[in-house]
Amino acid sequence: MALWRTTAFICLQWALQYAVCREVNLPSGPLYRVAGFPLSLPCAVSGYEGARTQDFEWFLYREDAGGRQIGVISTRDRGFPYAPFQSRVRSGEVRVERDSGDRARLVVQRLRPEDQGRYECYTPSTDSRYQGNYSASVIVKVIADTLQISHSRSLSGPPLTEGSELQLTCSAAVQSKQHTHLSVTFGVRGGGAGTGAGPGAAGGGQGHNLREVISIGRELGVAPGRNGDYEKRYRDGEISLEKRRGSAEGDRDLYVMKMAAVAPGDAGSYFCEAAQWILDPEGGWERIAQRTMELGNLTVQPLADTLTVTTTPQGEVILQAGNPLSLTCEVGGVGAWARSALLVQWMRRGAAGDGGVGAEVEVARLGPDGVVGWGDDTSRGRGGSMEKEAEGRYSLRLFSTHAADSGVYRCAVSVFAGRRDPGPSSPATITQRSDGVIVNLKTKEVRVSTVAELSRGPLLKRGNTVSLLCNVSVATTGPSRVEVQWLMRREAPKGTEEEEEEEVEVEMNGRKRLAALTYDGLSRSYSNGSDVSVERLAPGCYRLRIHAATPEDQGHYLCLAEVWGQDPHGGWYNTGARAESASVHVYLYARATDQLLIPLVVGVSSALFVGVVIIATVTCCFMNRLARQRSQK
Repeated sequence: MALWRTTAFICLQWALQYAVCREVNLPSGPLYRVAGFPLSLPCAVSGYEGARTQDFEWFLYREDAGGRQIGVISTRDRGFPYAPFQSRVRSGEVRVERDSGDRARLVVQRLRPEDQGRYECYTPSTDSRYQGNYSASVIVKVIADTLQISHSRSLSGPPLTEGSELQLTCSAAVQSKQHTHLSVTFGVRGGGAGTGAGPGAAGGGQGHNLREVISIGRELGVAPGRNGDYEKRYRDGEISLEKRRGSAEGDRDLYVMKMAAVAPGDAGSYFCEAAQWILDPEGGWERIAQRTMELGNLTVQPLADTLTVTTTPQGEVILQAGNPLSLTCEVGGVGAWARSALLVQWMRRGAAGDGGVGAEVEVARLGPDGVVGWGDDTSRGRGGSMEKEAEGRYSLRLFSTHAADSGVYRCAVSVFAGRRDPGPSSPATITQRSDGVIVNLKTKEVRVSTVAELSRGPLLKRGNTVSLLCNVSVATTGPSRVEVQWLMRREAPKGTEEEEEEEVEVEMNGRKRLAALTYDGLSRSYSNGSDVSVERLAPGCYRLRIHAATPEDQGHYLCLAEVWGQDPHGGWYNTGARAESASVHVYLYARATDQLLIPLVVGVSSALFVGVVIIATVTCCFMNRLARQRSQK
């Protein structure tokens, strides 16, 4: 047992001594770097004793110097550098940068061909005894700079209108015996309004608000910039980057970046950056060369500054009812028409005589897909048209105007900048409206009056058919027709609030619409409760019948009459003349059977109760008497 403990103690002591051995580490070599570009060699020391801040000394062994040692730089001795490096150290071109107390890196800002060789990192001892290694070395190969970059044309000329297409090209190539990869990045400095670029977008030393737009990485993967909205635009296909190989060996590859629709936030100074990458022996990619080519400044003119929407004629249009109406909407300042989709709408507000007061409704629209839709009156599709006559010119025609066509007309144009086929939920880039055109229609004089009454007969009771008459009188010239609607307001039970109307009930000023007889003779019922019907008994006389009336049908009834006229083309239109009758109160009395029902039920119940009591009493007495007689025997 004692021998086992001694052996374990010796092994533990040996392991602890091994664990604290000094060790200096450098990247594995050889490392290939490009002349004229930086070299960064990290060096780390571990397992040391003494202060946590260690010193570092760098030496170079050139291949053409027969293994002669050249001092490069030291963290503890300013006079350490040999003559070839003294001026470069003083200027800061060669320096040591600390990552921590025991980690530092040698930085050569611009490599020279004579910097090729074996670099040694030495750490002077701070240990109580000499153990481990105190230096490490790595071979650095300096290769020629063959990275080339150019562009065919720069951004120049007048500003681009918002929504226009932008195309930038950049040629890049590298000729190297080593296996290297090339990456190309398109970016922009400055501008950035509305792109959502965060604070981290600023590129130190390369201009304010530096943003990467899109790039092709060293492994040929395309990636959008993370600042701004480039990722979303890339997913939507609005930004792309394409690599086109050179036509002959040695030709530079062409990189083409496209923006389908520029926005004001895309303004700025654009550049193309090419970088050469190599895979180091330890498996990490290192950028060994980089060049940037300025492509010029881009100015974007917002659509809000250029878009114009006008209508003709202007001012006021006065027409006789039945005459055609023609309006034209002209759109300008959109830029390239083929790049942007438009939604054109004709809107109407109020009546001309009211100064355009009231809710605005859509008359017609021409969507980005070229489909015409009619808004407030779908029947207009048979009596009107909306057409695209030319680029930026849209017409609205009503073949026969009605009184309801009076009002203030405006043309509203929504532009989807740079999108030929926007989705249904895609927001428009901008919407602009024209000045109003007042359309005033002169109509013939029409007078109408209505009277509603209950038809004569016995008192109305539950289950009876209720008949209501509406007498309409119209005074006008020319053909006319009447459309009659029946309205009803129920009586609320005492001490309660008014009943909530059911979803199927159509309310007009708090009243329920029951039924209607249209101007073309069609009857319509809007009630899902009682069975109702409406009919025309004679010219000017209309009847509403409620079959099998219930207490819920009690209330105040009235009729509303609207006059329709005929235009010269034979079409019927609402003249706007209407009259509403006074209300008629409908009350239902109880039937005789309803009044006798309760006494009958009470009487029958009482008789049955008394009969049961008498029979039970007689039976009980008889059984008691029979029992006594049996007991006497």
